[in-house]
Formats: sequence, C-alpha cells, structure tokens
Amino acid sequence: MAKKPRTQIKIQNIVASTYLGQDIPLVKLAETLPNTEYNPEQFPGLVMRIRDPKTSALIFSSGKVVCTGAKSLTKVRESIKEIIKNVEKLKLKITIVPKIQVQNMVASGSIGMDLNLNSLAMKLENTEYEPEQFPGLVYKLRDTRATFLLFSNGKIVCTGTRSETKLRAAVKMLVENLMKINLKK
Repeated sequence: MAKKPRTQIKIQNIVASTYLGQDIPLVKLAETLPNTEYNPEQFPGLVMRIRDPKTSALIFSSGKVVCTGAKSLTKVRESIKEIIKNVEKLKLKITIVPKIQVQNMVASGSIGMDLNLNSLAMKLENTEYEPEQFPGLVYKLRDTRATFLLFSNGKIVCTGTRSETKLRAAVKMLVENLMKINLKK
C-alpha cells in the first residue's frame, strides 16, 4: 500500500457577504471616511479598506456588504464590526446582528507528492491543461464546488468551497483520487 502523502493547506482569502439592515448613504460615507473610494459612474459600490484586519469591503447603498481579504472567519467578523463602526460615524445605528455568509474560500498548500500533469490530464475527468499557456492543471472536483490548480511539484490552490470543513474534505478527496491513479500505473 502506498504511503499517504502529508498535505498542508492554508486559507489565503475568504469572500463573505452580509446585509446591514438599512440603506447606506455612500456619498456621505466617502466624504466622511479617508479609507474609501467611491466612483458611481464606474461602479455602484463604495470600496472601504480596513487596516486591521487587512481587508477590503464593497459597500452598496442597499446595505449589502462584500468583504474580501480575510484569512479566517474570525477576521471576517472583525472586519464587519469595523465596517459597522465606520458606518455608525454617520450617525446611523446598525441595529441588526449581520448574518455573515461565506461565498468563497481560496486556499493554497502542498499535497506532498510530485505530479505528472500530462498523465493526470489524460486520466482525470474535468481537467484543463495547456502547459504552453499556464504551468498548472485545472481540476474541477466532481460533486463539490471545489476547483483545484495542481502543479507538478505538488503545490495546489483550491477555490470554490464555502467552509473550512468542505475545503479539507475536498483536499482529502483530491488526494484519494490522485492515489487511485498512482496505484493504476
């Protein structure tokens, strides 16, 4: 039996959305806060940069917020609290506890084994591999939302999952699929 490789995976970015429960006057927000950009002719949302934790948020006049850049759910929550603090500087009171919904997680790491990408492109379903264009193989894992970038040195990037549990399950499934292929050599 082949030895199971040692995998390491680390979340690099979480994209999450929430709703603040009321309309937000974006022009007033942009005039009040220095860490914002608002150009409604180009994009309907205001960009707010948060220093700690280092994240960015898109805030829409409807009260919808999309937060990106956090590396953990704790940091997402801290960012949303910081956004609320900034919005409340306009004398608006956010009375609801915003429900945070993860839209996407991006993680990177290593699966601890070298990969023959040409061989994998032939043996795995749902792959795209054009080495002249990009050195990684794109692999969409069936029955999950996960999409992987696989590199010949065993480095991986995973995107599309919405929880750390699903992320880890997808990586485990990826490794099992690769082990099955290696056993068929």
